[in-house]
Amino acid sequence: MTAASSDDGAVGARDDAAASELRPLSRRELLRRGAVGGAVVVGGGLLAREWLADPSVVDGEGHLARQTTLTTPAAAEPAAAGGHGGYGHVPPAHLSADALDAVTIPPAFDGRQAVTREFHLPVTEHRMTVADGVEVDAWSYDGTVPGPIVRATEGDTLRLHLDNRTRRPHNLHLHGRHDPAMDGWEPVPPGTGFTYQVVAGPVGLHPYHCHLPPLAEHIVHGLYGAMIVDPVGGRPSAHEFVLTLAGWDLDADGRLDLACWNGVAGFFRRFPIRVPVGERVRLYLQNMLEYEPVGSFHLHAQTFDVYRSGTSQEPDEHTDTITLGQGERAIVEFELPEPGRYMFHPHQHRLADIGAMGWFAAV
Repeated sequence: MTAASSDDGAVGARDDAAASELRPLSRRELLRRGAVGGAVVVGGGLLAREWLADPSVVDGEGHLARQTTLTTPAAAEPAAAGGHGGYGHVPPAHLSADALDAVTIPPAFDGRQAVTREFHLPVTEHRMTVADGVEVDAWSYDGTVPGPIVRATEGDTLRLHLDNRTRRPHNLHLHGRHDPAMDGWEPVPPGTGFTYQVVAGPVGLHPYHCHLPPLAEHIVHGLYGAMIVDPVGGRPSAHEFVLTLAGWDLDADGRLDLACWNGVAGFFRRFPIRVPVGERVRLYLQNMLEYEPVGSFHLHAQTFDVYRSGTSQEPDEHTDTITLGQGERAIVEFELPEPGRYMFHPHQHRLADIGAMGWFAAV
């Protein structure tokens, strides 16, 4: 009798599981499950990261559609004209989740002050894959687009060594405050170098870029980066990331064909930025777009404090969308209180459509 009761219970449990499997997943359940590992298991099949961002697999009531795409391998992408899915372009298949860490995760604040810090920023030209099947002739500082993240404490001496290893003149212009003799608008000829020496300041986030005419051509080829200047003693503890909005003009017609966070279209769509639930996140945002009058950053399902240019330690406003003109920047801070995926993108939707869409995954 006991064994029979046990079997009946097992059958009942299997029936309940089958009934649960037939129940459509709500969008909320889907996003919650999708925060872990970047993929969802549904009915024994793996739901690729990209499907989480593709509205074609969600019905009009926000439920996951039961269709054969649920067993698509995680490496596959939603089919669409032009090789990209519902939100932005597909990043290069060969890139791993940590491929952009060097230009996304800043060096930690080290507590030192009144020191000399040296950075080597050779300018090179090389081929770079910036979307699936899309290569560009990139011009870069130290081989990355954006260039290396420069970090210092206010009052430090910075020595920035530029070595021009290309066939064209280039230079290095820093935003912020410095001696005009170090402003970086003079050309550095091919095969030569120059050392820029400045005192770091003011506190905040300051882009750097090539300032040789035509300026747009040099920036749209990749010659830009971020400099963080910390206050003495640093900022409150947080999980920190740098996000630079920029783009690529593939046919030299003065119009962007790809928009990117940190140089690669669609990267944070495939590889969400993972953060702990309920802990402080600090984003260093900068707009280095060319051929677009403004850019912006919009965070779904949460709001954030805005520190314009990061020059104040008191927030200027609290919102969910910030607009940035060319060369403008801001520090934003927030917590994600519930597990799940939180989308981010420019509110210029064309820019999201051509690659500048991503996710935070709160886990």
